[in-house]
Amino acid sequence: MLKISELSARTGLSAHTLRFYEKNGLITASNHSEAGYRFYTDADVRRAEFVKTARNSGFSLEDIGQLLSVRVDKLSHSCQQVTDITQHKLDEVNGKIAELQSLQQTLTILLESCCGGPENATHCSIMEALEEGEFRNNAGRETS
Repeated sequence: MLKISELSARTGLSAHTLRFYEKNGLITASNHSEAGYRFYTDADVRRAEFVKTARNSGFSLEDIGQLLSVRVDKLSHSCQQVTDITQHKLDEVNGKIAELQSLQQTLTILLESCCGGPENATHCSIMEALEEGEFRNNAGRETS
C-alpha cells in the first residue's frame, strides 16, 4: 500500500494533481486509514498512469472518465466508442490548428505591411490596422 506521496513519486504527478483527479472521480484510494490517510495499490498506480497518459494526449477530464469506463469494463464497450472519443478530440485539435494557421497568416500580413523602421509609430501600418478593429487576412476572412 502506498501513501499519496509515494503514488506521486511513482507516477510523477503531484499530490495536488492526484487529489484533483480524485475529487473529479478519475482515481480513488483503495483504502483509508483511521486517521484519514489515503492508501493506494498497484492497480491504483496503473489507473493514475493511465489518467496521466490520457491527459498528456489532450483528452479532457470528461473524455478520460469515459475512457476509464471502457477500461474498467471492456466487454461492455466497443472499440467504436473509443474511436469516437478519439476522433472528437482529433477534430478539436484540427480546428485549433486551423485557427492558429489563420492567426499566423494575419500576423504575417501585418508584419509584411510594416517597415519596422526607427521612426515614431505615428503612421505605423500595424497600429493603424489594429486601431481600425478589423483586418482582412489573405484568405478573405475578417478577424477582429
